[in-house]
Amino acid sequence: MIGTFTFENLPCRVVFGSGTLAEAKAEVERLGGKRALVLTTPQQEAQGKSLGAALGPLYAGIFPGATMHTPVEVTERALAAMKACEADCVVSLGGGSTTGLGKALALRTGVNQLCIPTTYAGSEMTPIVGQTENGLKTTVRDPAVLPETVIYDVDLTLTLPASLTATSGINAIAHAVEALYARDTNPITSLMAEEGIRALARALPAIATKSDDREAGTEALYGAWLCGVCLGTVGMALHHKLCHTLGGTFDLPHAETHTIVLPHALAYNAPAVPEAMARISRAIGAADASQGLFDLAKRLGAKLALRDIGMPESGIDKAADLAVTNAYWNPRPLERGAIRDLIARAWAGEPPVAIKAAA
Repeated sequence: MIGTFTFENLPCRVVFGSGTLAEAKAEVERLGGKRALVLTTPQQEAQGKSLGAALGPLYAGIFPGATMHTPVEVTERALAAMKACEADCVVSLGGGSTTGLGKALALRTGVNQLCIPTTYAGSEMTPIVGQTENGLKTTVRDPAVLPETVIYDVDLTLTLPASLTATSGINAIAHAVEALYARDTNPITSLMAEEGIRALARALPAIATKSDDREAGTEALYGAWLCGVCLGTVGMALHHKLCHTLGGTFDLPHAETHTIVLPHALAYNAPAVPEAMARISRAIGAADASQGLFDLAKRLGAKLALRDIGMPESGIDKAADLAVTNAYWNPRPLERGAIRDLIARAWAGEPPVAIKAAA
């Protein structure tokens, strides 16, 4: 039976397809932009300059300093660059780091954003920005940080390294997984979540076999978009709290952290969310949802242990303490000891284990 629910449709324009990067100039004009600052990471500066050339007279300059976890000091440097070139809008070209920087600038200034993702991060579809200061990552949810327009161009994902394709894709799956048992879950979001998980779980192995598989790339980007909508529409739970804590505290790479933690966080919540577990299992074609996601990451060649991406063993207890501090809502009560065990397994790269609730 369908019960009472609330669904909020976020006001974001999406242009999806192949070759759609060519629409960037028209989309900036549609937003009323006259001087656009292009944002990239240092690694994508050349792509950003090429985009700037395509923008023609609308191109005000480039800030190629985006970095993961959106450090406040980087945002301040970008803000100075924005003022120096008198930009009235931003064009974010890249993954979650670049998208986050654009959002941070929008939060401070109110400028319009055109977002052009080159990974499966999904944050381009959300009114959420995570920012790091003094080693702590905090999140802000505000309609002002939702990009006005997103261009999805499959061509931009076909050259993604295999390792980034895998972790970025599972990061996207994580958004949909938690949407299925969010406090404010609803039938519409759940439909998108299951379809997004299904699309990515089917496409990612095909891309791992043939990186320029356009059909698989299109399906993966479609899945990532759906998962991003889920992330922006409903709240998240323990998995995202853990990843924000680990990433901000130990400066761990975002997508890799999500990939490693997801099966373990899901196993922790499994006893409380049988319906969500059944939908995830169905979407990925596995008997057990958490083990199936662990096996998918392994099949894709992703790293499975937090110790392999830079987390010290001495940080396990600190992470457990932080995870239960200012905690996100979660379908299962947070038990510090069980969460410590979860983190320890993720640190060692062990398979997920369903942890029984304390008596």
